[in-house]
This record gives sequence, structure tokens and C-alpha cells, in this order.
Amino acid sequence: MSANLEAKKQVVEEIKAKIQASKAVVLANYNRLTVLEITALRNKFREANCEYKVYKNTLVRKAFNELGVVDFDKDLNGTTATVFCSEETAGLKIISDALKADKTMEEKLVVKSAYVDNAYVDKAGAAALAAIPSKEVLLARMVGSLQSSISKLVYVLDAIAKKQEA
Repeated sequence: MSANLEAKKQVVEEIKAKIQASKAVVLANYNRLTVLEITALRNKFREANCEYKVYKNTLVRKAFNELGVVDFDKDLNGTTATVFCSEETAGLKIISDALKADKTMEEKLVVKSAYVDNAYVDKAGAAALAAIPSKEVLLARMVGSLQSSISKLVYVLDAIAKKQEA
């Protein structure tokens, strides 16, 4: 067996392991990004515990196929970056924020699809997921709602107690 074939098999196994360990995998076209823009994105991904990698499309396709996922075959063409994320919406949110911050990036960086919770998500679904606030923000909102209700209850009970005293 050739050394090249053995190296490719190792890369496919590496990709499979990363897919299985990630809560989300994002495929994006990075066609005309500059080195500075890619570096800035990589840093943002790193801060969010995501990994931005560029693999050969055939190797990523083979890894997904070996995992029984064939939905990505049409998305794995052209320049494709793969982002492995430890949180469902983190990678999509970073890309969405980068596009909002710099309108010229809309032509340079395009989300093709995503793999979230072992399911294929198309471009429109990925955009919807990017609009969802992060887990921490959702938890903070829930705690704020609960705290608000409890403080209102305490206020009402206090008012009743003061009314009975009078």
C-alpha cells in the first residue's frame, strides 16, 4: 500500500473523529478571503473553542460517507473550509457576526451547510441557527425571567402584609 494512500486514510480518520466530537460542523466557501481576514476568523473561532480547517473535499466527503451521512456530497465542491464547533451555534454565529461587521465579506465567505446534532442543515437553516442567541445568553434570559417573577411575588406578598398591619 502506498504511503500517500495511508496518509489519506489517517486524515479521513482524523476528520471522522473531529465530526463525532463536535456538536456542529460548518462548511463554508472562503473563496476570496485575504490571509488577514482568515487569520482574524481563525482567532475568533479559537476563542469560541472552534477549529477552522481546510481539507480536501474528497477526504471530508469520504469521512461523512463513512459515518453514513451523504447529504454533504453536493456541498463539498470548490473552496471549502470546515469549522468544527463544541457548541451548536458558535461557528455559525461567528460567521454571521463577521458578515454583519464587514459587508464586503458577503461575497467572500458563504455558509454552504452545517451538520448540527447529527443532522444535515442547509444554508437557510444555518442562517436561522446563527440568529439564535448563545446558550449563555438564553440561560441568562431565563434566570432574569424567573428572578423577575419571584421579585414581583415578594412585592405583592409584602404589600398584603403591610395592608393587614394597617
